[in-house]
Amino acid sequence: MLIHVVGFTAFPHLGGFFGWFLTRKEVPTWFESLNKPSWRPPNKLFPVAWTTLYSSMGYASYLVWKDLGGFNSNAVVPLGLYGAQLALNWAWTPIFFGAHKLKLALIDIVGSYGLVESTMYSWYPIKKTATILMVPYLT
Repeated sequence: MLIHVVGFTAFPHLGGFFGWFLTRKEVPTWFESLNKPSWRPPNKLFPVAWTTLYSSMGYASYLVWKDLGGFNSNAVVPLGLYGAQLALNWAWTPIFFGAHKLKLALIDIVGSYGLVESTMYSWYPIKKTATILMVPYLT
Protein backbone atom coordinates (compact mmCIF):
# COMPACT_ATOMS: atom_id res chain seq x y z
CA MET A 1 0.00 0.00 0.00
CA LEU A 2 1.37 3.42 -0.98
CA ILE A 3 0.72 4.96 2.45
CA HIS A 4 3.12 2.44 4.01
CA VAL A 5 5.84 3.11 1.44
CA VAL A 6 5.56 6.86 1.99
CA GLY A 7 5.36 6.53 5.77
CA PHE A 8 8.39 4.28 6.13
CA THR A 9 10.39 6.33 3.64
CA ALA A 10 9.53 9.62 5.33
CA PHE A 11 9.97 8.44 8.93
CA PRO A 12 13.78 8.84 9.17
CA HIS A 13 13.44 12.43 7.97
CA LEU A 14 11.44 13.36 11.07
CA GLY A 15 14.39 12.98 13.43
CA GLY A 16 16.78 14.44 10.90
CA PHE A 17 14.61 17.52 10.48
CA PHE A 18 14.14 17.90 14.24
CA GLY A 19 17.90 17.70 14.82
CA TRP A 20 18.55 20.22 12.08
CA PHE A 21 15.88 22.55 13.48
CA LEU A 22 17.40 22.45 16.97
CA THR A 23 20.95 23.06 15.80
CA ARG A 24 20.60 25.01 12.54
CA LYS A 25 22.21 28.16 13.97
CA GLU A 26 25.33 26.25 15.01
CA VAL A 27 26.55 25.56 11.46
CA PRO A 28 27.33 29.14 10.41
CA THR A 29 28.79 29.96 13.84
CA TRP A 30 30.38 27.14 15.85
CA PHE A 31 30.83 24.54 13.09
CA GLU A 32 32.44 26.95 10.62
CA SER A 33 35.01 27.86 13.27
CA LEU A 34 36.31 24.26 13.44
CA ASN A 35 39.35 23.13 11.50
CA LYS A 36 38.12 20.79 8.77
CA PRO A 37 40.06 18.77 6.19
CA SER A 38 40.47 20.23 2.72
CA TRP A 39 38.68 17.22 1.17
CA ARG A 40 35.46 17.85 3.12
CA PRO A 41 32.46 18.37 0.84
CA PRO A 42 30.78 21.79 0.87
CA ASN A 43 27.91 22.34 3.31
CA LYS A 44 25.32 22.54 0.54
CA LEU A 45 25.90 18.86 -0.35
CA PHE A 46 24.95 17.56 3.10
CA PRO A 47 21.17 18.09 2.77
CA VAL A 48 21.21 16.24 -0.56
CA ALA A 49 23.27 13.39 0.86
CA TRP A 50 21.14 13.01 4.00
CA THR A 51 17.88 13.23 2.08
CA THR A 52 19.11 10.38 -0.10
CA LEU A 53 20.40 8.33 2.85
CA TYR A 54 17.27 8.80 4.97
CA SER A 55 14.97 7.98 2.04
CA SER A 56 17.01 4.91 1.15
CA MET A 57 17.09 3.52 4.69
CA GLY A 58 13.42 4.31 5.21
CA TYR A 59 12.41 2.51 2.04
CA ALA A 60 14.67 -0.40 2.98
CA SER A 61 12.89 -0.70 6.34
CA TYR A 62 9.58 -0.80 4.47
CA LEU A 63 10.83 -3.70 2.33
CA VAL A 64 11.84 -5.65 5.43
CA TRP A 65 8.58 -4.84 7.23
CA LYS A 66 6.60 -5.94 4.18
CA ASP A 67 8.51 -9.20 3.71
CA LEU A 68 8.10 -10.03 7.39
CA GLY A 69 4.35 -9.46 7.21
CA GLY A 70 4.29 -6.35 9.38
CA PHE A 71 5.22 -5.77 13.00
CA ASN A 72 5.24 -9.24 14.52
CA SER A 73 7.60 -11.47 16.49
CA ASN A 74 9.76 -12.05 13.39
CA ALA A 75 10.27 -8.30 13.04
CA VAL A 76 11.46 -7.58 16.59
CA VAL A 77 15.19 -8.06 15.97
CA PRO A 78 15.59 -6.71 12.40
CA LEU A 79 13.36 -3.68 12.88
CA GLY A 80 14.52 -3.21 16.47
CA LEU A 81 18.13 -2.96 15.31
CA TYR A 82 17.02 -0.52 12.62
CA GLY A 83 15.19 1.59 15.21
CA ALA A 84 18.21 1.58 17.52
CA GLN A 85 20.59 2.72 14.78
CA LEU A 86 18.13 5.37 13.71
CA ALA A 87 17.86 6.66 17.30
CA LEU A 88 21.65 6.95 17.53
CA ASN A 89 21.70 8.63 14.13
CA TRP A 90 19.15 11.19 15.29
CA ALA A 91 21.01 11.75 18.57
CA TRP A 92 24.29 12.60 16.83
CA THR A 93 23.24 16.02 15.53
CA PRO A 94 22.17 17.47 18.91
CA ILE A 95 25.22 15.92 20.58
CA PHE A 96 27.70 17.24 18.00
CA PHE A 97 26.17 20.51 16.83
CA GLY A 98 24.02 21.35 19.86
CA ALA A 99 26.10 20.26 22.85
CA HIS A 100 29.50 20.43 21.08
CA LYS A 101 30.43 17.11 22.70
CA LEU A 102 32.90 15.78 20.14
CA LYS A 103 33.98 12.69 22.09
CA LEU A 104 30.38 11.71 22.86
CA ALA A 105 29.49 12.28 19.19
CA LEU A 106 32.34 9.95 18.21
CA ILE A 107 31.05 7.28 20.61
CA ASP A 108 27.57 7.75 19.17
CA ILE A 109 28.74 7.40 15.57
CA VAL A 110 30.81 4.30 16.32
CA GLY A 111 27.79 2.72 18.02
CA SER A 112 25.58 3.76 15.15
CA TYR A 113 28.00 2.21 12.65
CA GLY A 114 27.93 -1.08 14.56
CA LEU A 115 24.14 -1.06 14.69
CA VAL A 116 23.92 -0.34 10.96
CA GLU A 117 26.15 -3.33 10.29
CA SER A 118 24.02 -5.47 12.64
CA THR A 119 20.87 -4.24 10.94
CA MET A 120 22.25 -5.14 7.53
CA TYR A 121 23.32 -8.57 8.77
CA SER A 122 19.83 -9.24 10.12
CA TRP A 123 18.16 -7.96 6.94
CA TYR A 124 20.26 -9.93 4.47
CA PRO A 125 18.32 -13.22 4.77
CA ILE A 126 15.03 -11.31 4.66
CA LYS A 127 15.56 -8.88 1.78
CA LYS A 128 18.91 -8.45 0.04
CA THR A 129 17.72 -5.28 -1.69
CA ALA A 130 17.10 -3.67 1.71
CA THR A 131 20.61 -4.58 2.78
CA ILE A 132 22.08 -3.03 -0.36
CA LEU A 133 20.06 0.16 0.22
CA MET A 134 21.84 0.55 3.58
CA VAL A 135 25.38 0.27 2.11
CA PRO A 136 25.76 4.01 1.29
CA TYR A 137 25.11 4.83 4.94
CA LEU A 138 28.36 3.06 5.86
CA THR A 139 30.49 5.23 3.59
